[in-house]
Amino acid sequence: MIEESKIAAGAIKEIKEIYRHFPQKNAACIEGLKVIQKYHRWVTDQAVQELAELLDMSPAAIDSVATYYSLIFRRPVGRHVILVCNSVSCWIMGYEQVIAHLKKTLRIAYGETSADDRFTLLSIPCLGTCDHAPAMIIDEDLLQDLTIDKLDNILEKYE
Repeated sequence: MIEESKIAAGAIKEIKEIYRHFPQKNAACIEGLKVIQKYHRWVTDQAVQELAELLDMSPAAIDSVATYYSLIFRRPVGRHVILVCNSVSCWIMGYEQVIAHLKKTLRIAYGETSADDRFTLLSIPCLGTCDHAPAMIIDEDLLQDLTIDKLDNILEKYE
């Protein structure tokens, strides 16, 4: 094992508990990445190395899984991640106004994090809530029927 762990002790404990429920340790790869991200907001190269050792996998194998999934972050993100749906339904129902307002208010573009490290703005292809478009997710909160008037109140709830 690497001399000084960069993964939180609680995360290591959770990962070990998770892989005990699988026939092979490596089957817990995605869940392990999610646990690391829960504790650290993103998955560092060091965390990839440590998870590889915990799961008896190569760091390259862990990294290939981490980079395949768009909701595993391999670079720093803000305290809150905003995923804005850019599906056809959302476009029709006002996506362009919503995203323009978010970019202006947060002073960031897609893929960027606000100067106060509060928000990272990303797009997502579909949230499956077309009957309540436009929509977005902040952290794990699904927000539907968005309007410019609702956005400022929504953002205030996330410190």
